[in-house]
Amino acid sequence: MHKLKWQQQLGYQMLLILIGLFVLLPIWGMARIALDGALHGAPTEFRLWPQELSLSAFQYVWEHPSQTLSIPGLLRNSLIVAGGAALLSVLFGASMAYAFARFRFPGRQVGLFGLFVGALLPPVALMTPLYILLSDLGLRTLLLGLMVVYTAFSMPFCVWNMRAAFQAIPRELEEAAFLDGAGILMTFWKVSLPLALPSIAVAALLAFLMGYTEFAIGWLFVESSENVTMAMAVSGMVSQASTEWKYLSALSLLMSVPVVIIFMFLYRYLMRGLLAGTIED
Repeated sequence: MHKLKWQQQLGYQMLLILIGLFVLLPIWGMARIALDGALHGAPTEFRLWPQELSLSAFQYVWEHPSQTLSIPGLLRNSLIVAGGAALLSVLFGASMAYAFARFRFPGRQVGLFGLFVGALLPPVALMTPLYILLSDLGLRTLLLGLMVVYTAFSMPFCVWNMRAAFQAIPRELEEAAFLDGAGILMTFWKVSLPLALPSIAVAALLAFLMGYTEFAIGWLFVESSENVTMAMAVSGMVSQASTEWKYLSALSLLMSVPVVIIFMFLYRYLMRGLLAGTIED
């Protein structure tokens, strides 16, 4: 194994430290604002530490993050919408991805191209057809309708990502299962699906983040204040001219906690999914 010279090692370490500071300093800046009890309105000077350490901002936004719901209510709506979108994207996307990866059928290339275009389209391009469709079905103002919207946005990427994972699985493993008497469904469930779990975890997390952080389009489909999500509450607080930054920072930090927990839970699968896989036609 090639060994780096100490000058190269020092250079790499300095570069990694700079990247780490670039990522962590904004997060600490937001935490510092949320913890500063002496701050009122927008910050006017740069500080590394809170002038007056206080958790009052977190207590306030826990009880009054929006006009009608508390943090548990907003979090419940966000998890229902984002978790449902991730679940639907994986359930429907995995079977579709496996079909595109392993079978040859008429319209396969057209379908893949359609999914590719769908992944490139901005979500705003789908607003009108989804609005009309969900209005006709009576789902537009429900959390279920918002779940369907975010599933439609994340499905193309999920299919392409999981298709690459299924293609990376050696066909010999599936053929061995066929020789042992397993059918296509059993082979998919017992052989292919477990091997593709890392990439499926990546797709599920990205679909979850899509539904958890999106707010602009959500306002079009949510009319009841009881269906507001965390991202919408943050957006509503930003739009208020009198909003104090410490409350906005505290709410943003509380919003990020579930994502951190989910990432830590899926860390092993996510790292394997991001680093593995090859794509073949």
